[in-house]
Amino acid sequence: MTVEVLRYCPAAPNGAQKIKYEIEANNQTLLEVLTAIKTEYDATLSFNSDCRSGVCGSCAMRVNGVEVLACTYKVHDGDTVEPLRNMEVIRDLVVDSDHALAFNKKAHAYGSVSAVTRNVTPEEEKVNELQSACILCASCYSACPVYEVNSDFLGPFALTRSWRYVSDVRESDVSDKIATIQDNGIWDCTLCNECVPVCPVGIAPKQDIVMLRNKSGVMGYMDPSFSANFGGGFGNDGTPDFGDPAF
Repeated sequence: MTVEVLRYCPAAPNGAQKIKYEIEANNQTLLEVLTAIKTEYDATLSFNSDCRSGVCGSCAMRVNGVEVLACTYKVHDGDTVEPLRNMEVIRDLVVDSDHALAFNKKAHAYGSVSAVTRNVTPEEEKVNELQSACILCASCYSACPVYEVNSDFLGPFALTRSWRYVSDVRESDVSDKIATIQDNGIWDCTLCNECVPVCPVGIAPKQDIVMLRNKSGVMGYMDPSFSANFGGGFGNDGTPDFGDPAF
């Protein structure tokens, strides 16, 4: 079986290059194959792993252009393995995820100090139960095409976590969180759905972004492009102001 790995070292004169490895593999995971390559063929190969059971998200990478977890993906002959996109590559398949994680802070995707402490019913818990299961693998961040034109985009990674807290009944005031995601946020998403199939726990960031748009509309926000085309925004009484009706 042949597996091709994109090797990259910033200090190397040749930069990135694809290396083919001929290995013996039968129904093995990609992580098992990479470990075998490192121990038996090439000790310089670098990649991340930890839990080996699809829980921690540290072994996320791309195979044939699609984001996967190396510990759960079964290798096929001819697979091409690459690091996640939209992040700085440190070496080979290891990327710096700090940039992706920083968008959580920019989106205020965390519990606020004004949150109310109270018991949550099973029904209330299910509202954002799936979003709470995010393993921080950043696969959706890597799959998002918007970053190619807007590196400041908050992205599906942060926005789906924003919805997790906006939809939490213990959050007494979500106005700050909604205000924070208007610029380079929910309206910049193209709803292309690329982030949905790559999530290893089944979260649908696209759906969460649509819910955030709906919530924003209720709170008086609208798509800036719509506002620019039709004059703009909402009046002081909260009703839509469509500007000059002469158009």
